[in-house]
Amino acid sequence: MTITFRLNGEEVSLKDVSPTATLLDWLREDRGLTGTKEGCNEGDCGACTVMVTDAKGAKPLNACILFLPQLHGKSIRTVEGAAGPDGQLHPVQEAMITHHGSQCGFCTPGFIMSMVTAHKNGASDHDDQLAGNLCRCTGYAPIIRAAEAASAAPVPDWIRSEDAANLPATDGDAASLRPGSADALAAAYAARPEATLIAGATDVGLWVTKQLRDLGDVIFLDGCDDLKDITEQPDGSLRIGAMVDMNRLRSTLAARHPSYGEMLRRFASQQVRAAATIGGNIANGSPIGDNPPALIALGATLELRKGDSRRSLPLEEFFIDYGKQDRQPGEFVEAITLPARPAEQGDALRVYKLSKRFDQDISAVLGAFNLTVENSQITAARIAFGGMAGVPKRASHVEAALIGQPLSSATLATARGEFARDFTPMSDMRASADYRLEAAANMLARYFDDLGQTQTPTHVLEVK
Repeated sequence: MTITFRLNGEEVSLKDVSPTATLLDWLREDRGLTGTKEGCNEGDCGACTVMVTDAKGAKPLNACILFLPQLHGKSIRTVEGAAGPDGQLHPVQEAMITHHGSQCGFCTPGFIMSMVTAHKNGASDHDDQLAGNLCRCTGYAPIIRAAEAASAAPVPDWIRSEDAANLPATDGDAASLRPGSADALAAAYAARPEATLIAGATDVGLWVTKQLRDLGDVIFLDGCDDLKDITEQPDGSLRIGAMVDMNRLRSTLAARHPSYGEMLRRFASQQVRAAATIGGNIANGSPIGDNPPALIALGATLELRKGDSRRSLPLEEFFIDYGKQDRQPGEFVEAITLPARPAEQGDALRVYKLSKRFDQDISAVLGAFNLTVENSQITAARIAFGGMAGVPKRASHVEAALIGQPLSSATLATARGEFARDFTPMSDMRASADYRLEAAANMLARYFDDLGQTQTPTHVLEVK
C-alpha cells in the first residue's frame, strides 16, 4: 500500500512501511521533526499531540498511538507547522509567550497543537480541550489564559487551508489493508478472520508501544466512511455506525441524554475521544468500559456482520465472560441501535462515573440507571454497571426489587440489599470489593434523589 498524506503543507507518499509504525516514531526518526515529543507513549500525556484533518474536520490526536496507514488521505500539522511559511507565529504561540504559558517546554508542543486545533474549530471550552495535555510544571493557569487570549484572533491562512477541499488524493489505496466500505471490510475479514481489526487504535496502539507485540495481519477500518454514519430510523430509533468516534457520539446524544453526554465529557481526553470509536469500545469487551453500561441501560441492540450475513442481539448478551464475547471468527461490530423512547416518558437515564480524578481516568465504578415511572410506580427498570464484574452487567435482582413498587425510600432500602446478589466485585488498585458494592448502592440512592428533582444537575460547573 502507498500511504499518501499532507505534512505541514507538503504532500508525502510512503511505500513499504510497517503498517504498525507510529506517526510519532516516523516524525522524529525519519523526518527529524523532534518538536513532537514522546512522553508516556500510550496516549495519556498529550506531549505528542498533532492536528489531523480529514473530511470531517480537524482533530487533535496522539501521534504515539497513531499508525501511518490511518493517515492515508489526511493532512497533518505538527508544532513545526503551526507557524506560517514566513515564520509568522500562530496566535496561540504568541499568546503562550505573552502569558508565560511555556514552562520547561517538554509538554508545550502538545499544548500548542491542542490549542491550534481548538482555535481552528472555534472551541471555547478550554479546560475540556486541554484535559488530555499534562503539564509537569503545574502551570495550567497561564496556559488557559493564553488559550482565552488567542481565541479572539482570526485563524491564520495556512491553518484555515487545512480543510476537506485540500486533502490529498488517495490513489493506490489497498482494499485488503484499508477497505473503503463495510462491504469491502466484510469480504476482507471473512477471507482473513485472524487479522487484527484497527479502528481508532487507542487500545490496540498500546499493544505495540507498551507490549511490543507484532500484530501480524491487520485491517484498518478508518476508510469505511459508511460505518461513520448516525441515522434516525423511521421508527424513531437511532442507528450508530461502529466507526463513530466518541466526540461525535457525545455531540449527538448529549441533547437526548444529557447525563450520558456529561459522562462522555469525562471519557478519556479530547485526543482519545477524537480517535476512539463506539464499535471498538464495545468489541474489546472491557469490564470497565464506560459506554456499554449506558447503552445497555438504554436497551441498545448490537448489529454484527460476517460476510453477507448479519445478526442482532441485545448488547448485554454480547459479553459472555471476562475476555470472551459472542463474536465468531470473521465477524465484526457493524452498528449499535438505540430504541426510540416515547416523548411523554422523558429522559430518565442517569450515568454516574466514580473515579479518582475528574478528567481522563478509568472508572472504579460506573452505574447507568433508566427507570420508567408511571403514576408514581416503577413499571420498568434497566440498570447496568461497569467495574462490578468481569463484564458490563445488568443488576437483575435490583431491577426485580424495583419493578411494580412505588418510588419511595422503602423501595430503595429493599433494592439496596439486592446488590450483593447481583455482583461479586474484585478488589484492586482502584477500589475494594466492599467499597464498590457500597458505591453502587449509593448511586441508586442518588438516582432516586435525582428523579425527585425538578432540574437535575448533570455535571460539576465549577470547583473553588
